Order: sequence, then structure tokens, then C-alpha cells
Amino acid sequence: MEQIEESEELSEGEEKNHHVQTGEKSFTRAKNSCPQTGKTLPNKKSLKLHMRVHGGEKMHTCDQCGKSFTWKEHLKDHIKIHTGEKPHTCDKCGKSFTLKENLNRHIKMHTGEKPHTCDQCGKSFAYNQNLKIHMRIHTGEKPHTCDHCGKSFTRKYSLNEHTKIHTGEKPHTCDQCGKSFVCNGKLKIHMRIHTGEKPHTCDQCGKSFSLKDNLNRHIKIHTGEKPHTCDQCGNSFTCNRSLKIHMRIHSGEKPHTCDQCGKSFTRKEHLNEHMTIHSGEKPHTCDQCGKSFTRKDRLNEHTKIHTGEKPHTCDQCGKSFTRKYHLNEHMTIHSGEKPHTCDQCGKSFTRKQHLNEHITIHTGEKPHTCDQCGRSFTRKDHLKIHMKTHTGEKLYSCDQCGKSFEKKDHLKGHLKIHNRDEPHASHSSFSL
Repeated sequence: MEQIEESEELSEGEEKNHHVQTGEKSFTRAKNSCPQTGKTLPNKKSLKLHMRVHGGEKMHTCDQCGKSFTWKEHLKDHIKIHTGEKPHTCDKCGKSFTLKENLNRHIKMHTGEKPHTCDQCGKSFAYNQNLKIHMRIHTGEKPHTCDHCGKSFTRKYSLNEHTKIHTGEKPHTCDQCGKSFVCNGKLKIHMRIHTGEKPHTCDQCGKSFSLKDNLNRHIKIHTGEKPHTCDQCGNSFTCNRSLKIHMRIHSGEKPHTCDQCGKSFTRKEHLNEHMTIHSGEKPHTCDQCGKSFTRKDRLNEHTKIHTGEKPHTCDQCGKSFTRKYHLNEHMTIHSGEKPHTCDQCGKSFTRKQHLNEHITIHTGEKPHTCDQCGRSFTRKDHLKIHMKTHTGEKLYSCDQCGKSFEKKDHLKGHLKIHNRDEPHASHSSFSL
């Protein structure tokens, strides 16, 4: 490194004094110049040491791991990794470092000093090496290539972390849950799950996030920015990851497969939710009635039953719904649209659920079974009606005479008696 080279050179003042004392001519500078870079060294010994940089010569080898170095000073610094020695301590926060230069870099975090600025985007950095690496974003340079898969990276560190994917190495383990990670940075982020730490806060609404990327995505909700657009349907997204997942709708790709039933999904979280069907796990519980759900969004929808909230309103008839999905299904009543068609008989339905129920007529499937008598039904609502024969429950009551019925159809038939007696009476109502 240049720092070591300079430590073996003479200063400008010393060099001048050296020439006066020895009577050397000024052409000594040219005599001790590097033929590759033109850099001038004070003497032949310094030039010889400098030439090792170009020759790739690494004479100093670590006897613990075999790593070699051009300079003896670099080997000494490296050995501190094995010994754990960190002699350079920050007097502001107490953090220690193996190298003085690492401490100097760290101190800039406290001072906020960022003297190295990118002339293309204006971003500033604490030290020049970071600026050089940053410049690769603009140049597109990725000098570090994986010899397993050919993927390239701007930083050597990123390549080293990537290589662990091929080796399967995960040396950083969480001491609370045992989960392992390829790099320490990911372990630190994971630890926030246990600590509840959310250091990244939105200055517009105060919501906090464990990851900076999640905060950046969230901010776009306030700005309305959706820079990532699907070139097939024109749908836009706040982040590129969401666009990639969306593209699977067009490609039909479903990379996440259940190892129990073989069903595949476009998103990992959908697979995780599906797995609760097999495990029977319902981790999301309503604190008002105790009912549990496999998914958080299902719990949120259920909660609206207690609050009475129906945020989705039909602009044609004013009817409101707890779920947007139910409003969409309702709209087919006005449009007359029946998008779900049976491929066996051609009959169409407004709702996918109704099509699924209809298909059981063709397959003979009766998936809903009474646990008291064993009778099976094609539809769940038919099972519910049947269960009343066991409970004696009669939910449909006539508001004219108070008589109750197990089935809605029976109540409708009964109402005709009253309508026959009073032919001009309005149609009687019934309550659930």
C-alpha cells in the first residue's frame, strides 16, 4: 500500500538535505524512477521495494493461514486477526481496531467528515477508497468475478459473501434462535427481530422499520412515486422487487413449491401462508372473540365485523363491503359479467367460489362432512343448514306470526300464507 511505501521514502526536506550532504546530483531522481508509473523513489532500495507491487511478489507469508503479503508490515497487521489484538481504540465510543487506518476511518463517523465527493452525483464519502468503489456504479465496472457462476461484483467483499452461497458456508449464527447467515451484516439485521429495534423512521408519518430499504420503499407511498413499470400491462410499482414478482403473473413462473402437496406459488409469503393449512397453525387471533386465522390480512378483515367498518362501497347502489374482493364480486351484478366458466358444461358464474362449488356436481365430490352423522355435502352452506337438524336451531323467523324455520326456502313458502290472506299486503320480511 502507498502508506507503507511513503514510510520508507525520504521527505522532500530530507531528500534535499540528503543531496547536499552526499553531493548527489539532481538526476538521481530520474535514476530511481519506477519505469511503469514514473514514480520517483529516494534510493535504489526504496525502488526495489516499490517494484514488488508491479511484480506481484509476496515474500511474507502467514504461518497460520498461508496468506502472503508484499510488505512485512502488512503481514504484522494481518497476524492481529489471528491473535485478536486490537491496539487502536476510539476515545469517543471505545470501539477498537486492528489497524490505525481503520480507526482513522471510524473517527470520521463521529466528526461527520466526508471530504471525498463524487463529481457525477454529488455523494460524499469519508475516505477515498469508498469513493473509488462508488464510482463503479457510474462506470458499470465490476472487477470481481465469481469463478463458480461468473457473476461479477463491484467489491471484493461482496464477492466473498456471494461465494458462500456456493460453498454453503454460514459462519454467523444467531444465539437466540440458531439461524445462520453468510455474513455478519445479515446477522445484525436479523437480530432486530429479537430486539424489536427499528432504527429507520419515516419523518412524515413516524412509522419505523428495521431495514433502510423498507423505509425507502415506504417513503414512496407518501411521494406517490412508482418508477418501476411493467412493459406488458403498464402496471407500476414503488420498487423493482415488486415488479419482478408481478412479472411472474405474465410468465406463469411459480418458484415456491410446497413439499407436502406440490402446490406452487409466485411469492414466498404465499407459500408460508399455505403451509399453515398442513400444520393447522392459526397464529393470528381476534382479541374480541378469540377466533384464529392463518393470515394477518384475514384477521384484519374479520375485525371489521366487530367494528362494523365497511370501507368498500358500490358507486351504483351504495351497498358497502368489508373486503374489496367482495365489492368486485358484487359489481358483476350490475355489469352482468360472469367471468368464471365451467369447462365441462359451459355454465358461467359471477364468483370463482360458485364455480368451484358447481364443479363438484361433475366430479361427485362432497368435501363437507357432518361430524355427527357422516352425511356429506358439495357446499359448506348446505352443511351449515343440515347441522340445524342436529341442534334444532331455527334462524328464519316470520315477523308476522313469530313461527321459525330451519331453511330460508321454508320461510318463503310460509309467507305465501299471509300474502294469500292479505293479497294487497307488501312482501313480508324475514330476519336472520
